Amino acid sequence: MKVLIAGGNGSMGPHVIAALRGRHELRVTDVTPAPPGFAHEYRQLDAGDHDGVIAAAAGMDAIVNLSVSRTDRRGAFDANVRGNYNLAVAAVRHGIRTIVNTGPYYQVAGPAYDDFDFGLHPDLPPQPGTRLYALTKALGHEVLRVFSERHDLYVQTLLFYLMRDPAASRRLDANDKGGVGQDMIPPYIIAWPDTGLAVRAALEIDRARLPSRCETYFVLPAVPHGKYRNDKLGRVLGWEPPHRLEYLWMRRIDR
Repeated sequence: MKVLIAGGNGSMGPHVIAALRGRHELRVTDVTPAPPGFAHEYRQLDAGDHDGVIAAAAGMDAIVNLSVSRTDRRGAFDANVRGNYNLAVAAVRHGIRTIVNTGPYYQVAGPAYDDFDFGLHPDLPPQPGTRLYALTKALGHEVLRVFSERHDLYVQTLLFYLMRDPAASRRLDANDKGGVGQDMIPPYIIAWPDTGLAVRAALEIDRARLPSRCETYFVLPAVPHGKYRNDKLGRVLGWEPPHRLEYLWMRRIDR
């Protein structure tokens, strides 16, 4: 499959590229220049560039959107809203049927949910609150949802939050707890490599197995507190994160 990765030079990009390498032909775009020695086709491109995004999607079979801007008002709108619109238009123009989108969990579970509730799931009515990042990401998702209703387009949105190195617990010494037993605060953390594996699972699923043309997932390991539910990953994608990050929530008992 030929896959366009938008925003592929950010923090998550290398993990997604590693998960897809050797399985798919990649074309990567980002607003920043390509890293030295980059091994895949690369185009320096702003997600808000309508014509540039359409051109970059030519000949592709699927789109993965990792584009993000968090703090600047115009930049957040251009990347998180206009960028999704541009990718959706490009998909329709070129007959691309699959978009894997990404964002933060609080574009669904903002403070109205996060501060009070447990058993939160990704199909709740979105309550992003007033944060610029959450609002623009939620609006960008709505753009994709509307396109999926009006065109033969399948959109899956993967929602993340904090990422951790799964090998951290193996580097601890006797004087450094390194977060062991400190709990997952906030209680929504995923291992970096698993972000790429989640994208791969969403990209490669048989579309006939999807309940609808627009699905959303909370991507995190199964953890005991039950504040956020990840069961949809297994139920729909047939996948769950291999790293549970137990070192964060298991107590170490000194005897």
